[in-house]
Formats: sequence, C-alpha cells, structure tokens
Amino acid sequence: MDENDRRRSLPLDAHIIGQAPAFLRAIEKLPAMARSGAPVFVFGESGTGKELVARAIHYLSDRSSFAFVAVNCGSFPETLLEAEFFGHERGAFTNAHARREGLIAQANGGTLFLDEIDHLPAKAQVDLLRVLQDKRFRALGAVAEQESNVRFVAASNSSIAPLIESGAFRADLFYRLCVFTIRLPALRDRREDILPLAAHFLKKHCPPSRTPPSLARDACEALVSYHWPGNIRELENAIIRGMYLSQSEEVALEDLGLGADAASVLEPDSACSFKAAKQLAVNAFERDYLTRLMMEHHGNITNAARAARKDRRDLGKLLKRHRVDPKHFYAGREGTA
Repeated sequence: MDENDRRRSLPLDAHIIGQAPAFLRAIEKLPAMARSGAPVFVFGESGTGKELVARAIHYLSDRSSFAFVAVNCGSFPETLLEAEFFGHERGAFTNAHARREGLIAQANGGTLFLDEIDHLPAKAQVDLLRVLQDKRFRALGAVAEQESNVRFVAASNSSIAPLIESGAFRADLFYRLCVFTIRLPALRDRREDILPLAAHFLKKHCPPSRTPPSLARDACEALVSYHWPGNIRELENAIIRGMYLSQSEEVALEDLGLGADAASVLEPDSACSFKAAKQLAVNAFERDYLTRLMMEHHGNITNAARAARKDRRDLGKLLKRHRVDPKHFYAGREGTA
C-alpha cells in the first residue's frame, strides 16, 4: 500500500487537513516517522492538533490494528499515576477491589500518546524511563513483570529545555522520547488552511437532518484575519457556535462570536478596567459553554441542566441572556425541550 492509499485509509478522527507551507514542512516526514516505530515528540501551542498528529502516526504505522491510547499527564494526581500507567492487582491498595490493566497494557501492540508530558512528576518520569529502556513493567501488587510492546508519542505546548535546566524534567527521559520531533505551527502561521478547516468543521458538526451552511463573505474575511490564540480548537468552537446561532443557511460574522467582545478579551485595551475585561471573558466562556451544552443535548434543556448541575429555570435565563435558542439544536427531533 503506497502513502496515498494509507492516507485515504486513515479514520476520520486522524485526517490531517492543511496545505500551508509551514504546516507541510512540519509534517513532511510524518509517514517515515510512523514506519520507524521509534518515539516521537510533538511540540505545538495548545489547540494546534498534537493529538491528531499522534493519531496519524499511529494509523500510518504497522501498529494501526492495535489500540491508540491517549492520556493527559496533568490530569491525574501523583498518587494515582503509577496505578494508571501500570495497572494493579486485586488488593494492591485500599479500594483495589478488582484487577485493572494500566494504560501501558491497554496500548500493548499499539501507541500510547502522552500529552502535556512536561506535567509528569519526578517519580513517574523515572518509572517511564525504565519502561522505555527495559521494555518491561510491573503492575502494582503483581509478582511478575510484563513485557511492554508500546510505541510512545509525547507532546508538550512549551519548551522542555528550561525544565531540564531547572531539574524539573529528566534529560535522559527527554532524549529517549525525542528520537523524532515535530513542531506544529500556530494557526496564525498557516492562514491558508483556515477556510478549508472551517469547511471541514461545518460538515463535521452539522446535524444529519440539516444541509451544512455556508460562510458569509464577512465571516470568511474575519476568520482569515483573526489571530486565533486558541488555534484550531478555537476555530472549531467558533464554527460550532456560528452554525447553531445562524438564523439562515449562511453563517454571518456576528454568529461566530469573534466581534468586539472577543477581541477585547484577548487583546484588552489599556483603558479597559480589570472588572470589564473579566466580565467580557466570563460572557465569552458562558456563550461557548451553552452552545456546546445545547449541541450535546440536542436542545433538551432538562437534560442539559442536569448535566450542567444547574436549576432548569436558571439555565433557561442564561440561554435567554446569551441569545442561545434551544430550537436551533433540535436536529429534527420532536419533544426535545
């Protein structure tokens, strides 16, 4: 199978969209890296698509028929990391009522993606280094060791060098993980890809009962000129928001939520008070949250209120204040409010 065939065989959640020179330079060696089986370190700002690249590495490799397991290294308390990575036997510690496989065992034969690896505590760094060196590990409470057959892809949104210099991150672990490196450009450095990505997200998030809307000219111009501090993730949020807030078959600029409020939050004027800037930020967060909440629950306010752990009446007031109409999220369903 040639590379074009392999790219076409990627699952939808691993498709990489982009033709900007800066982006193509960053991923041009990706198929060769995938074939190697060696660890890869992916650098890039938050929201630039590091996990998407990790999935592409997995699905372009000979490990594609096995599991891809992703973990955020900052999401677990230090006391639980060892059990999460290596698993445990029944009775290994309090509340260990049953045997459980860890992340390394779950990814056996496949790929383990370690996002935000710069948040990994010192003890966990030592344990991970041993797995990389010896390709063996022991579950908590187990007598025998197990072999590790895992491909590691690590990621960070900041430079590791200062952490190595300060002793917060082990140099030997870093060099084990960065046999290959990929540095993803920020979305502002690949503006040619903004509209193709926007079109992709319109199709991806459009309800089955609806034809994907188009983007108005002023919306397209705003998308291309905006500075995108949140990168692709922020673009996707804007498209979701615009698609559901649009009152027609065309998404207008005001539907995207990238107007004066958003600009003021991200680049506050020196004359803007802390209180005013904070309120703008809160408004932007609430509008984004409510839009996603309605999308996930298809406009059902009762279910959405339960998920948000808010009183239904209070949620309704918030929706009204931010002009988020639940009817736009029904996706053709009856009785969903």
